[in-house]
Amino acid sequence: MGFVEKNAYALHFIFIITIILGSSIAVSATISEANALLKWKSTFTNQTSSSKLSSWPNNTNINKSFCTRWHGVSCDQQGSIIRLNLSDTSIEGTFQDFPFSSLPNLAYVDLSMNRFSGTIPPQFGNLTKLIYFDLSLNQLTGEIPPELGKLRNLETLHLVTNQLTGSIPSEIGLLTSVREISLFENILSGPIPSSIGNLSNLVNLYLYTNSLSGPLPSEIGNLANLVELCLDRNSMTGHIPTSFRKLKKLTLLNLFENKLSGEIPPEIGDMTSLDTLALHTNNLTGSIPPSLGNLKNLTILHLYLNNLTGPIPPELGNIESMEDLELSQNKLTGSVPDSFGNFTKLQSLFLRENMLSGSIPSGVANSSELMVLQLDTNKFTGFLPETICKGGKLQNLTLDDNHLEGPIPKSVRDCKSLMRARFTGNGFTGDISEAFGVYPHLDFIDLSHNKFHGQISGNWERSPKLLYLIMSNNNITGPIPPQIWRMTQLGELDLSTNKLTGELPEAIGNLTALTRLKLNGNQLSGRIPERIRLLTKLEYFDLSSNRFSSNIPQTLNSLPNLHYMNLSRNKLEELIPMGLTKLIQLSNLDLSHNHLTGEIPPLSSLESLEMLDLSHNNLSGQILPSFTDMKALRYIDISYNNLEGPLPHIPAFGNATADELKGNRGLCSDNATKQRLKPCPITSAAIKKPKKKLVVWIFVVVPIVGALVILSVCAGAFTYYYHLKKRKPRTEDKSDSENGESLSIIFGKVKYQEIIKSTRDFDPRYLIGTGGYGKVYKAKLSLGTTVAVKKLHETVKHQELLNEVRALTEIRHRNVVKLLGFCSIRRHTFLIYEYMEKGSLRKALSNDDQAQRLDWVKRIKIVKGVAYALSYMHHDRPTPIVHRDINTGNILLGDDYEAKISDFGTAKLLKKDSSNWSAVAGTYGYIAPELAYAMRVTEKCDVYSFGVLMLEVIKGKHPGDLVSTLASSPGTTLSLRSISDERLCMPEAEIRDELFKMVKVAVLCLQANPQLRPTMMTIAAQFY
Repeated sequence: MGFVEKNAYALHFIFIITIILGSSIAVSATISEANALLKWKSTFTNQTSSSKLSSWPNNTNINKSFCTRWHGVSCDQQGSIIRLNLSDTSIEGTFQDFPFSSLPNLAYVDLSMNRFSGTIPPQFGNLTKLIYFDLSLNQLTGEIPPELGKLRNLETLHLVTNQLTGSIPSEIGLLTSVREISLFENILSGPIPSSIGNLSNLVNLYLYTNSLSGPLPSEIGNLANLVELCLDRNSMTGHIPTSFRKLKKLTLLNLFENKLSGEIPPEIGDMTSLDTLALHTNNLTGSIPPSLGNLKNLTILHLYLNNLTGPIPPELGNIESMEDLELSQNKLTGSVPDSFGNFTKLQSLFLRENMLSGSIPSGVANSSELMVLQLDTNKFTGFLPETICKGGKLQNLTLDDNHLEGPIPKSVRDCKSLMRARFTGNGFTGDISEAFGVYPHLDFIDLSHNKFHGQISGNWERSPKLLYLIMSNNNITGPIPPQIWRMTQLGELDLSTNKLTGELPEAIGNLTALTRLKLNGNQLSGRIPERIRLLTKLEYFDLSSNRFSSNIPQTLNSLPNLHYMNLSRNKLEELIPMGLTKLIQLSNLDLSHNHLTGEIPPLSSLESLEMLDLSHNNLSGQILPSFTDMKALRYIDISYNNLEGPLPHIPAFGNATADELKGNRGLCSDNATKQRLKPCPITSAAIKKPKKKLVVWIFVVVPIVGALVILSVCAGAFTYYYHLKKRKPRTEDKSDSENGESLSIIFGKVKYQEIIKSTRDFDPRYLIGTGGYGKVYKAKLSLGTTVAVKKLHETVKHQELLNEVRALTEIRHRNVVKLLGFCSIRRHTFLIYEYMEKGSLRKALSNDDQAQRLDWVKRIKIVKGVAYALSYMHHDRPTPIVHRDINTGNILLGDDYEAKISDFGTAKLLKKDSSNWSAVAGTYGYIAPELAYAMRVTEKCDVYSFGVLMLEVIKGKHPGDLVSTLASSPGTTLSLRSISDERLCMPEAEIRDELFKMVKVAVLCLQANPQLRPTMMTIAAQFY
């Protein structure tokens, strides 16, 4: 072998060795990266609970296959980790031990939708190759580190839906490659840094739902490539910069729900690419600039809830692409421009609550797509255009509180698409029997406070979905047609203040869904029908100012949900029936101006009664002392009767005026001078000095002797009981309750032994459900009544029992399950409820057959029922009650699929001027995030849970990731098929709109910041 050959061989050998050593070093380096990840994984508090991370081994035998086999890990050709995607992996941990220095080549990091807590370490700024960085939907706190400004290659930055605080660092302006920044749904404060104007490549900027303040920086106008800008739901102040006109590519501009002031700059009219402009809910003033008419591509313009003045510029009519125009709740004047006739694609027009006047132009309904037209609370005059329902798609027509007159157009009579119509507070005329037609989809119509005449048509029966029929304050005459009593779906019937005649038939008992019945102010006569007792859902009942005679039916005691009853100004006779004492939810009772006789019955069971008017009758006798138990009573009028004796010592009588007590001959009062009554005998005045010793004897000696007697009796009883117990076998040891002491039952008396007998001592064959606080059994009592008995677990604390009892005795609402009684003894602790035939909502949704029977109409009804109950609990009570565990398992369904909230073991009374700290309570998947990290309970905790429940009702199962997806993706367009229960057919158009509205409300309920969630009162109002 020659020298050359030897050298060549040596060089070749050295080359091979170098490759082998280099490969070995590279493999060693990549394995060290994998080891670094495993070390970080070991810090997760739930590292074994995530099935997706099961591909990450727990040993040190690692080879290069981790690049392809480990979940969420990707490598480059050299085997170095460049991509880490652990989104939605249920990780609980922090970033404090993240291997920053071991992963220098990371370009893609997605750790969103987990439960990472703590702060964002500044070392993330050292990963200078990062292109995509997403830590959204976690539980991160602290400030955004300014070191992120070193990520010069970053194109996407997502930190949404955390609890980040502090200001947006000015260093964010160094991210010169960034195309999208999403920081929404945090608690960021301070101004938007002007350096943001340096981001020349920025396309999308989402900063909404924070606490940002200060003026909008004019430098935003330098973002020449910006397409979407969302700064809504902050506290931004100042004027909208004119520099925005430079944003030629902008298609979406959302600045609503801030505190922006000043005028809308006309330069916005230069942003000709705009598709959506939302500036509503600010403090904007001045007029609407005519230059907005240049936005030829605009489909959505929302300027409502500002202080805009002046006329509506006719130039808006140039935007032929307009689909949704909302200018409501401003101070706009003048008339509606004729140019609005150019809106051939318009679907929604909202002009309500302004000061607009003149006639409604016929062209306003030229769009064949028009579905919503709201013109209420203005000063419109003249007739309605004949073309008001030209396209045949009009669903919502709201015209109330204007000065419109004349007949209803034929197009309205024939408008089969109508779902809601409000005509109240105008001067419409015409025969009401001919003005309206048959509406297959109508669920609400209000014709009150107009000048309609004639008789009510029987055709209303042919509108099968009509729930609210309101015709009060007109000139309607004649009898109520019999077809009305066949409208069994009606929830409200208001025919008050007309000239109706005739008698009420017993067929009124068919309207079993009625919650409000108002027939007052007519000329109805005869007896009050006995079958009104069948209207068990009735809450508001007014027959006043008619000519009803005879007695008040005893059967009115069958109206357990009634909170308002007015039978005044009739010709009712005889006694006040004892049955009225069973109306425990009653808050207002007016029986005045009748011919009632006899004594006032004991009303102490009416614990909710606030107002009582018995004036102008022939009542006699004394006012019972039991009135002192009526703590809620704040107003009473008993004038012009034949009552006598002392007034009870409660504020209602103490604050009563002379006018509310006069006309009685024998009443006396401790407040005699003010109330112009004779004084009651006072002991100190009647007893003279020689009787002083007698007084001492009565008030001192007698109580002492009495106490000694009681102690002697108790001692004897204790001795007897002790010997009796000692003689009895242990198996026969029973408490007094077990031997027959009556339970505290609202409706009747039930023996303890009857519960034990009917459930065979809680035999499993009677078990119908299991919850977090106990097992529920079905019990059929001797009188044929079926009840549900919840036997509490032994671990349930006494406070939780008291919570349930207290909450359910203080809550009286048709969508809250009724507590009939309870028992707490050594052997058993249980509660007795009304029995709900259909069981829980969760059970119905989990069973395919039951879920199919639970159609869309029933599901919407269920959601509304829960909303109404929560609104009542939060807003209609002196002390709000928060349930804290709203979920489908705690929603029970009756025969008619009426929803009722149950299981109040975690309920909490909210105290005023209190922080209301609380331990975490509720069911995983429904708990509001702030309750988990701040331990502070508010009504908004229930709002969050209600949002999850709504999505679950639509989807047919718990929404899971859909909760975070909808919350983190504003403006997401979802096909109903993708989010709805596949076991049901696609709904009709009107139902589909209801479901979309529910989804929209649900997204608002799920916002991370509880202050930005709507109240249950607002939600319930949208469902009426």
